[in-house]
Amino acid sequence: MKISNDSQTLTAQQLLEHWQGHRSLTRRVIEAFPDDKLFTHSVGGMRPFAELALEMLGMTTPTMEGVVTRTWPTYSPAEKPDSKQGLLAMWDKATVELNALWPQIPEGRFQEDDKAFGMWAGKVHWILLYIIDNEIHHRGQGYVYLRSLGIEPPHFWER
Repeated sequence: MKISNDSQTLTAQQLLEHWQGHRSLTRRVIEAFPDDKLFTHSVGGMRPFAELALEMLGMTTPTMEGVVTRTWPTYSPAEKPDSKQGLLAMWDKATVELNALWPQIPEGRFQEDDKAFGMWAGKVHWILLYIIDNEIHHRGQGYVYLRSLGIEPPHFWER
């Protein structure tokens, strides 16, 4: 049996839906935090969850801009809001931007080599998977924080 090297495992739309499923779950983790703990609570010297969410936000739209235009902005964390509602508004804005930029990804771009933010070299599909993996990693920290506060986190499989 010959296996084709050009077979497609996921369509671009399926990858977007997968990422958006993770983003939806991360949003519910943000929502689960008490207002007074989102920006301050940490465990073991790790950053508070709001800072982790801001890192994710600082990567979402800039990554998509780099993928679409082949020009990478300098990475910088998103501006810090002063409330959970402000953070959620930023999250929702990035979701709209992701949905708007995704269809603009040039044909064949997922297989091209690039260097995201001047730091991460690899195929574009690898860069996107790295961004998704980073979100999952930080969301796991959020789960630890919520449990340490006595709060049951959202089920991870409900994406």
